[in-house]
This record gives sequence, C-alpha cells and structure tokens, in this order.
Amino acid sequence: MSPCDSCHSGCCRAFAIPVTGADIIRIERGLKLGFWDFVCRWADPDGTIARNNAPHFFFEDEPNTPFVICTTHAPSAFHEGSTKCRFLMECTPDEENPIGASRCGIYNHRPSSCHAFPMKLDDSGELTILYQVPKHGREDKNPLYDLCPREWEIEDIDPIEAPQQLSMAHYEINFFNQVAQIWNRNPREWEVFPEFLHIVYNNRVMKQESPKPADDSGTIPFSVA
Repeated sequence: MSPCDSCHSGCCRAFAIPVTGADIIRIERGLKLGFWDFVCRWADPDGTIARNNAPHFFFEDEPNTPFVICTTHAPSAFHEGSTKCRFLMECTPDEENPIGASRCGIYNHRPSSCHAFPMKLDDSGELTILYQVPKHGREDKNPLYDLCPREWEIEDIDPIEAPQQLSMAHYEINFFNQVAQIWNRNPREWEVFPEFLHIVYNNRVMKQESPKPADDSGTIPFSVA
C-alpha cells in the first residue's frame, strides 16, 4: 500500500498542478472535455510553480507576467475557504480520516507531473531517484496542506513502470519548453492559446518521404538533415 492510499491529497490542495500540451490533449480525449473546462494559467513571477521545470508563457494582455499552464482549482466541498485540483474527488471526513481520504478522479489520465511524484531522473537520465517530500505543502501549517502521511520507501515504487513514466514525462516537458519558446517569440491572446496548442501537437507526426533513387554507386543517398 503506497502513502497515497490513505491520504487526504494535500498535494492536490496545496499546489498548482502544471500540465503539458500532451497532458491537456490526453485529458480532453479521455474525458471528452474542452480546454476551458479544466485548464488555466497561473501567474508565477517568483518561479515557485515552474520550479525550473515547467515552462513560462507570456501573453498579450500581461506581457511582463510569466504564467504556467495548470489545471484549474475548485472550492473544496468540505473545507470552507480552501480549494483543490478540480479533478480531486473528496470523501466525507470521518473519525478515521478527519480531513477525508480523497482520490484522483482522472487517475488513468492524470498529468505527467502527478505520474512523476515523488521521483526524478538522475543526471544520467537512467536511474530513478526517490526524493524527500516535505511535511507541508505551504507555509500555512493547516493540516489540510500536510503532504504524504508517511515517508516513501523504495518498495513503494515500481522499478519497471517508474523509469518509463519518468522518461516520458521528461520528454514531454522538454517538448513543451520548446513550444513555449515558439509561443513567446510572438505572444498572443490567452484566448487563442488552445488553437495554437492543437496545431503544434497535431503536427508531431509526419510521414517519411519516399526514398530517392539509387545513385551510380548502387547506394541510396541519405541525409541526416
């Protein structure tokens, strides 16, 4: 049983959850939702959301504000004045779980940042590192923002699936950083961002051109360009 199995999901309450373009399109397809149903931009002037990982995007209406693309938050059903990831399913608090044990409502389609938690790749990109999770997600010591109920152990991590998930997450965040570079060359309105995103991702697959005829040496000309 992993620490998540008995958790009230403090991470889904304390943090803005960054998403990549691939995350967005996967959720749109899997849940039949539109972009505006679950995506927002969070201002991140001090970089606490991006954490040198997620890209910053800029937009015409606030050209000097760096934003991170995230899932929206919604008011908590049981904890007045607090919010949570809009996909978090809250359970009614009881004596055993006074805050309530909550669950991800889109577990099979959850963002890559959620897949990766609490792991990262080592410098070689081959080994999985289990990092130390802090006790609290915010400076506010409200138990609502406490994180994992117990420390993660190596035995909690699948040695086959974890590296694969991390490698995919690493690839997608690198690609999304390239997407941000393209967008930020000519920032436009936030309202046109979904269209831009779909154009980029719909062109990730291309058909290989037919091989050129063999030259006089009997070999097929090849270019790495």
